[in-house]
Amino acid sequence: MTVAISLNSRGDDAPTGPRVNIVALVTFGVPAVAGSGLTLTSGNPAWAIGGILLGLLAAQSPKIVSQWERVVLLRLGKYVGLRGPGLFWIVPFIETPAAYIDQRVITTGFAAEQTLTADTVPVNVDAVLFWMVHDPERAALEVQNYRYTVSWAAQTALRDIIGKTSLSDLLRGRERIEAELQQLIDARSNPWGVTVQSVEMRDIVIPAALQDAMSREAQATREKQARVILSQAEVEIAKSFETASLSYQNNPMALQLRAMNMLYEGIKEKGALMIVPSSAVESLGTGGLMAGAALMQQRAAAAATEGGKGQTNN
Repeated sequence: MTVAISLNSRGDDAPTGPRVNIVALVTFGVPAVAGSGLTLTSGNPAWAIGGILLGLLAAQSPKIVSQWERVVLLRLGKYVGLRGPGLFWIVPFIETPAAYIDQRVITTGFAAEQTLTADTVPVNVDAVLFWMVHDPERAALEVQNYRYTVSWAAQTALRDIIGKTSLSDLLRGRERIEAELQQLIDARSNPWGVTVQSVEMRDIVIPAALQDAMSREAQATREKQARVILSQAEVEIAKSFETASLSYQNNPMALQLRAMNMLYEGIKEKGALMIVPSSAVESLGTGGLMAGAALMQQRAAAAATEGGKGQTNN
């Protein structure tokens, strides 16, 4: 199983360290400089020490939050509200910024490895989840770590859907599966203040042996379709011949003309040879036509031979 998520060193949204800002630096610098000046004037180092301590204490009060963030503020461990964006002040050691909640769209990659489909085929599926926090209060108070929770919820939902879907539906109905997956994850994560915008399946990997079998199956299906199309064409040709025979049945002249056309097409090329059964010649009455055509070919060949000899003598 692989889940790609982006977290800080603590694995949650709590600040990993003090966030230094320009207001805090100024707040620290004013008492420290004033104490140092009094120490230089009076020669008593207590003023400098007191100014530095006061500056350190005052520097803990100003906080700046980015436009896309909200801060969950606790007062002596009790939730008192959200702060931000921009500058706000806290009472040092009494109020604590417990979590910085990012309200931008977050991209989380997740996967389901070696998961059996409804027809017991092991597949590896990679997907991407696009989600965001719409309620920072619930995201901070209702769940310990909403990032990890959303990621694991997405992975378990993906496994559930794969287990109820056949391989063919999984390969052909990606849009439907993505919509079902989005609804399932959204239903699970809404109580945590999280909404899912979309889910996209990046890749579906099936075993190599199954890929070869599916390829052979697809080839066999195409060959079957080709044979069916060829047989349908033969049926249509037979029907056309049947219709033509009915036309020739009561019109022998048309049949003879058709026979003459066939013979002409067969012998018009130089050197062409056509073998016609004697029964066909007798039934169609084309014996004289064939004899005439053969005689014409002989005369043409003799004329060509004499012409060649005459050119040689000259």
